[in-house]
Amino acid sequence: MPRHRVTTCQKCIRTGDIENIGHTARHGTYFEMLGNFSFGDYFKKEAIPWAWEFLTSPDWVGLDPERLYPSVFAGDDMTPADDEAWHIWHDVVGVPEDRIVRFGREDNFWEHGSGPCGPCSEIYYDRGEEWGCGKPDCHVGCDCDRYIEVWNVVFSQFDNDGEGHYTELKQKNIDTGMGLERLACVCQNVASLFDVDTVMNITNKVSELTGAHYGESHKMDVSLRVITDHIRSGVFMICDGVLPSNEGRGYVLRRLLRRAARHGRLLGVTDPFLFEVVDTVVHENEGHYPELRERHDYIKRVIRVEEESFAKTIDGGIKIFNDMLADHKAKGETVFSGADAFKLYDTYGFPIDLTREMVEEQGMSVDEDGFKAQMEEQRRRARKAREALGDLGWAGVEFGKDVPETKFVGYTEASIDDARVVALVVENEQAEELMSGVEGIVVLDKTPFYAEMGGQVGDRGVISTGDMTFEVTDVQKNKGGKYMHYGKVTRGSLKLGDTVAAAIDRERREAIKRAHSATH
Repeated sequence: MPRHRVTTCQKCIRTGDIENIGHTARHGTYFEMLGNFSFGDYFKKEAIPWAWEFLTSPDWVGLDPERLYPSVFAGDDMTPADDEAWHIWHDVVGVPEDRIVRFGREDNFWEHGSGPCGPCSEIYYDRGEEWGCGKPDCHVGCDCDRYIEVWNVVFSQFDNDGEGHYTELKQKNIDTGMGLERLACVCQNVASLFDVDTVMNITNKVSELTGAHYGESHKMDVSLRVITDHIRSGVFMICDGVLPSNEGRGYVLRRLLRRAARHGRLLGVTDPFLFEVVDTVVHENEGHYPELRERHDYIKRVIRVEEESFAKTIDGGIKIFNDMLADHKAKGETVFSGADAFKLYDTYGFPIDLTREMVEEQGMSVDEDGFKAQMEEQRRRARKAREALGDLGWAGVEFGKDVPETKFVGYTEASIDDARVVALVVENEQAEELMSGVEGIVVLDKTPFYAEMGGQVGDRGVISTGDMTFEVTDVQKNKGGKYMHYGKVTRGSLKLGDTVAAAIDRERREAIKRAHSATH
């Protein structure tokens, strides 16, 4: 049922500033974003006092009001200053004038291209001089760790046509965001989000496995923080159905896991160990996310496979990287070639981000344009190869000889209950399991599903077991005789080797047959 007032807690992954992870108190790739929203209901005069009450009341968060600094939009030549918010903070809430700061569009105006947008009020907490940079002009908005933004209240009151023209919205909205980890950092008065109790418990497990102890050295702390952050992100991503791959979300996951594994090696650990940290991550978070416990074994399995895969290539890759690096330095070069970076990626599985990080540690940079050119050339060659060997691949996936041709039984059977899963595909890479909510491709040893051919579209229907349902939305057949059932797991999980029932939508099949015959 539609609601005008909503509160949320969102799991978020952000890797745009991944190079800062471990070095600052407030950067993490995984975080939980709390929010409250109003759709045409309450607006500034309610949202601002409520935000203040929530942060300062001893019945709620209980922060010291003397340490809080709201910011408001200063205005520019496109939209006016948000004097309304300023007066509510000062006249209604009672915040002294010298503790309300005005910032420009970059900090205090929320918009993404065209559509609803508006000014915002960020609320900063002063942690004290001991957390500051020591500069005489250190103030709210400084990039140090003294003033931390804990909440952002966005006032969606304009519509942007995409060309810089703003008109007032008839129905105004509230959209807020508060980082749970940042709030916990402030409430527990700890140095960083990594020192929050539930996060530190994960770091303690990493320390136990690596023998590296937090607080012994800055370099060691950075590695411990990176591993802690990245394993948290990885566990939640896998739980939500993402699998390591070389594209899209899967690439983000692979990048995080391999970066964490490399930092483990910087701490002297060469064997897979990240999968052992999963137990602690699940323990610290299953209270609010019980699905972590349900998928615990699966998550460990995925991470261990990725670690073992990376371990097979990284040692040889590191040696080659060091040889390449020495060659560049011998020539007096400060730019690591795109061709070398691509070779590390293509042959040894090094994400470009990992190469960039290792190169920057040596005071050099990577020719990323050259790397991208090599990548595009590889994609061109791969497309041509797939066209020439169409019977070996489909949708970017190549099946080996161990995946048999699919036996089609659909001329006599509309459903069977003894088909075997011989291949699973997620994001163009073969997988061992499809979790609930994940889209993918299922290949069976036999099927009643008709694949699209001869001018007739493929069947739809359901592949199922007692506790799993995979809804088939399309079927394609490659020249190698493998029937690819495309769809989504809507319940349970599907594993490679499972025996399943497969049933087509009979009514739809008959309608298609009639239409096909009529067309002839």
